[in-house]
Amino acid sequence: MNGDDVGAGGPVIVFDGVCALCSRWVGFLLRFDRRGRYRFAAMQGASGRALLHRHGLDPDDPLSFLLVEDGQAWTDTDAMLRVLDGLGGVWRVSGGLRALPRAWRDRAYRVLARNRYRWFGRHGRCYLPAPDQAARFLE
Repeated sequence: MNGDDVGAGGPVIVFDGVCALCSRWVGFLLRFDRRGRYRFAAMQGASGRALLHRHGLDPDDPLSFLLVEDGQAWTDTDAMLRVLDGLGGVWRVSGGLRALPRAWRDRAYRVLARNRYRWFGRHGRCYLPAPDQAARFLE
């Protein structure tokens, strides 16, 4: 599957597959996305790189979280809040963070993104899903 094929199977989250924090985020989503709504693409793979490039993000230095849904792209905190809202239930409470100015939210996100390896660590290889979750990953 490449970046052109993404629309058919539901929303796709592009994540940094070697970032320890990002891998925990994917694990969190796999645990709480009981409906299997979200699919995942590591930015190190062909599909993830293509999606980042298509939506104006540098695949070699993405400082943004990317959600692609229904042909539209969301980045940074807008993407994260949209994903949490999509989980339903108690996770929708996070939408209250939209009351904060987007510039503030995104500035905090950028600080976290720039320091993610230093603060949380880096894996030697991309996140590998459990066999029963592999179908939710583009490659």
